Order: sequence, then C-alpha cells, then structure tokens
Amino acid sequence: MRAERARRQAEAERLRVLHDAERIRARCQTLSGFVREAWHVVEPNSTYIHGWHLDAIAEHLEAVTDGLINRLLINVPPGTMKSLLTSVLWPAWEWGPKGRTSLRYLTSSYTEKYVKRDSRRMRDLVQSDWYRSLWPEVDLVRAGEASFSNTKTGFREGVPFASLTGGRGDRVIIDDPHSTETAESEAERLNTTRIFRESVPTRLNDPKTSAIIVIMQRLHEEDVSGQIIKLGLGYEHLMLPMEFEPERKCVTGIGFADPRTEDGELLFPERFPRAVVDRDKVPMGSYAVAGQFQQRPAPRSGGMFQRGDFEIVDAVPAGARRCRAWDFAASTPKKGKQPDWTVGLRMAHLDGIFYVEDVVRDRWSPGDVEKNLKNTASQDGADVIIRMPQDPGAAGKSDARTKVKLLAGYPVKVEAVTGDKATRARPASAQVEAGNVKLVRGKWNEHFLDEVCSFPNAHHDDQVDAFADALNELALKTPRPAAVFGTYGRIING
Repeated sequence: MRAERARRQAEAERLRVLHDAERIRARCQTLSGFVREAWHVVEPNSTYIHGWHLDAIAEHLEAVTDGLINRLLINVPPGTMKSLLTSVLWPAWEWGPKGRTSLRYLTSSYTEKYVKRDSRRMRDLVQSDWYRSLWPEVDLVRAGEASFSNTKTGFREGVPFASLTGGRGDRVIIDDPHSTETAESEAERLNTTRIFRESVPTRLNDPKTSAIIVIMQRLHEEDVSGQIIKLGLGYEHLMLPMEFEPERKCVTGIGFADPRTEDGELLFPERFPRAVVDRDKVPMGSYAVAGQFQQRPAPRSGGMFQRGDFEIVDAVPAGARRCRAWDFAASTPKKGKQPDWTVGLRMAHLDGIFYVEDVVRDRWSPGDVEKNLKNTASQDGADVIIRMPQDPGAAGKSDARTKVKLLAGYPVKVEAVTGDKATRARPASAQVEAGNVKLVRGKWNEHFLDEVCSFPNAHHDDQVDAFADALNELALKTPRPAAVFGTYGRIING
C-alpha cells in the first residue's frame, strides 16, 4: 500500500513537472514570453520590470526570425535592456523555443569587454538546468568565453567591432559599434563607419537571407546609424526616444507605431520616471541628451554657431550697455507635465564686442515666471534694458501688457515676434563668426554652448531666441531709455 502511494505521488509529480514544462514552453513561443520566463536565470538578483518598448523590440526581432526583415536598425536610450534582449535572449530563443539550433551568430561591440560579457550570459543561459530541462537538444560542445558552438552546427562568435574582418553568420548582431569617446573622434568614427560599410555586408552566410541587426544609442550625426539613414541602406528603423516627440513618431513596415501620444511622454517610466530623467539630463548636457536619449544627435559645432568661435572671459569692461532678453514658455503645461523652459539672457555691449554675462533658465509655472521676472529685474538694476517678445493675437498682447505693468519703473521693450528663428539668429551668427561674442565664465556656459551650437537641429532653442534678441537689441545702438517702452517704442510709463 505504501509503495503504491509513493508510486502514485511520483507519477503525479512527473505529470505536474511535464505540465509545467509544457506551460512554460507555450509561453516561450513569443520572444516577450521567453524574456519573462528566462529572467530569473540571466538576472537572478533583480526583479523583471516590463516596458512596452521591450515588446516593440521583440516584435521586430521576431520579424527577423520569420524572414520578414533582414536589415534592422534599432535606436534606443542606454539602460533600456537592449543588449540583454538582442544579444543574449533572442539568440537563445531562436536556438531553443524556435528550434533553429543550426543558426550561426557573429556578434560585435566596440570593446571586447562587452563582447565577452554577452557571450558569457548567453552561454550560461543555454547551459543552465532550467534551459536544458526544456530544450535538451541545445547541447554545447565548445564553450569558450567569447565563442561557443552546439552539436547541431550552430555557433556564436564574438569579436570587437574593429576586428570584424573574419567569420560569418546567419545573424550579424552589432551592439553599440561606437563608444561615447570614439564617436567624438573623427578619425575613430570614420574608421568605424568604414568597417561597417566595407566589412559587414561580406560577413553574411547567405547574402539574400542572412540578417544584420544594428542596435545602438545615437552618438553623432555621422555615426553608423547616421550612415545607414543617409545612404538609404534599406534597414527597417525602430527609433524610440526617451521623451516622445510627436513630429518624429516612429512607424515601421511591420505595422508598429509608437503608442505614445503626448509630447514629452516617457519611454520607460517604470524604470526611468520623470524625476530620474530630469536628474540625468543635467550632467549630460543638451548635446548628449539629444543623441543618447532622443536619438537625434546634432553636431557640437558646424551649424549656425561654431563652438570654437566663443571666447570665455572673466569679466566685462566698464562702461558697457546691457540688455536682458527673455524667451517665455509657450503655454501653460498640461496636467501632470512640466512647463516648457523660460530663459532670461543678459548681454553687455562695448566697443563692438557682445558679452553674454548671465543666463537664467528653468521650467517655471506662470506664477513663478512673473516672480522671477521681477526679481531678476531688481537684481539687474534700472540700467539694464528688458526685452520681451509679444506673441501674435489678443492673448499675446494681454500677456505682454501684464508683464510690462509688473515691471513698472524698469526700461522695458516689447517686440512682436516676426520671421523664423533662423532668420532672427543670423545677425548673432555673423557676430559670433567674426569673433565679436564672448561668454563670461559661469556654470551656465556648457548648456548654453550645447544648445546654441546644435541650432537649428536641437530640440530646444529657447536660449538661442533670447541670445539673438539681446544682440539685436544692443546692436541698434539706441541711447539708454529714460522711460519704459511698449510695442513699437510707444511710451507707456515714465
């Protein structure tokens, strides 16, 4: 009786294990399901945090598996699980749940350290008890640190990108071919893009069906992604910025569309909430944010303003005329969203030289804008002209009147906004190019240069507007006003 009971319990346990295994195998038929199930193996000390972008990446990798895509470019911010998903979990999923054990992978990154890291992670996954119990047909016969193979002729070979001149694969996975340092070096960047153009196409087992997958953050407009886009190389492009920009909404050929609708909506708030994103943007600066977070890098110089044309000085000589130009946030923010940037830039002018002395910039509420507008005027003093823009329409006029009234006793000029931003910035660009603009040393210098030298490609241009308005005002060489001026110079208080 006891033996029969033990036999029945053992059979029940066997059936339970079989049932659990079948249930897991069923969930693992999708790459997203496999990611969830395998997480405890690849990251045993951390909790899986899901984001919709992971489903989007998985959906496009599945399209590669199904032969619908054989050229795929993915641009996502750092820290969004791109390497683990693309270089570790996807190949293991194709070998195991999809039964494609003969597939051969050639993987690469800018440094050998990360090549070996991801090779080890995949090797440890497919050798784990969990994986082998579910897909015992995946049996490794050679398991090195950067390369390994299975008994079904499949293998994974990992090499640094600079050494990508040998080996071939059914899948060539290029994960961050540039580092943040080498992307800034023209020589290093050109070498990397040359290898990509000349060597990668020849690394495929079958030129017609083998796939190339490039996944990276943007680091320069002429990086590998930039070359793919500029040369029209036929890659399906999945581009997911940290903060949504409606005018750049990503739609791909397999029917995917970025599900976000609100300007500034975050990509992965479960891991990168607003407070974290805003905190990290401060040390990064606008140039790095534009590339690494927003996937639209702009040159540090080479646009309307060249970084090297700005000299930084310690002080302004005595006797200069001054103007503080403001650029206000466009509108009241929607509930749950931060306001746009408001900027007040003070400039001095003496003997044909323009000095940017100070920049105040913050995401103020309308009430805080008025408070800081008056406080800044008080600190600047009555000798500093205050220039403000007037937006079109009755609302713009009303807002301007309110601000002028608030600044009673200070020299205020309100100018209607006309022409496009680039046209208004041309006089400033000419003065900078001539060496007639200097910056007074301050903590704001780097953010100012990042934005101005990225114009007109930068996402924000509030500092450019204030810079151009201040210079245009001082270039008029009008005498210091003895009264407060309104639109078109009409005296409204004095």
